Amino acid sequence: MTPYRIVLADDHRMFRLGIRKILEKDQGIEVVGEAGDGLKLLELLRTVTPDLIILDVSMPNLRGIEATREIKKILPNVKVLILSMHRDKEYVCSAISGGAEGYLLKEDADTDLFAAIEKIRREGHFISPLLASELTFDVLQTHLKGRTTPEAEPLSTREREVLKLIAEGLSNKEIADLLSISVRTVENHRANIMKKLNLKTTAHLTKYAIRMGYTSTAP
Repeated sequence: MTPYRIVLADDHRMFRLGIRKILEKDQGIEVVGEAGDGLKLLELLRTVTPDLIILDVSMPNLRGIEATREIKKILPNVKVLILSMHRDKEYVCSAISGGAEGYLLKEDADTDLFAAIEKIRREGHFISPLLASELTFDVLQTHLKGRTTPEAEPLSTREREVLKLIAEGLSNKEIADLLSISVRTVENHRANIMKKLNLKTTAHLTKYAIRMGYTSTAP
């Protein structure tokens, strides 16, 4: 029987090691790669095509929910299980809307990880029991129907990067310095983002960034 191939992505190496040890108890599963952040995960996927990716929400460079959207663009048939410490149902809904097949709390990993993998493997969706009880069937169905498609994503990768930094409170100059671009270019990106999203203020941009999973910074 061909092993079920899994890639792990989490910025905490010891946590990845712990999950790998749990998974290795099942001879039908093979961990075929690991990444410490979202961008390294996308680089890894250029050479490895798993059946399932297990990734954290709060990763550096490219957060888990945004990484999920990118994964679904390049490898639409690969399944995604978000493994997170965040209990806020906004994270769950953003993950499902972004294309993830599952959302498992890290505290439930030791008891529910295999159940989540098996449910997703059988073309289903899995939500941690502690969270599923708070989300009605109608709410989940609404977000499943509203999944992001490549055509539905209005912003370019660079624009999403700039939006994330705007939402985290950086000034145009700070963004320019961080991304090694000119302040004028940042201003142009900001204007284009506002035009594409039909948003007028930084507060509105921040709320949008949080809702889409680009950042967890509170507005």
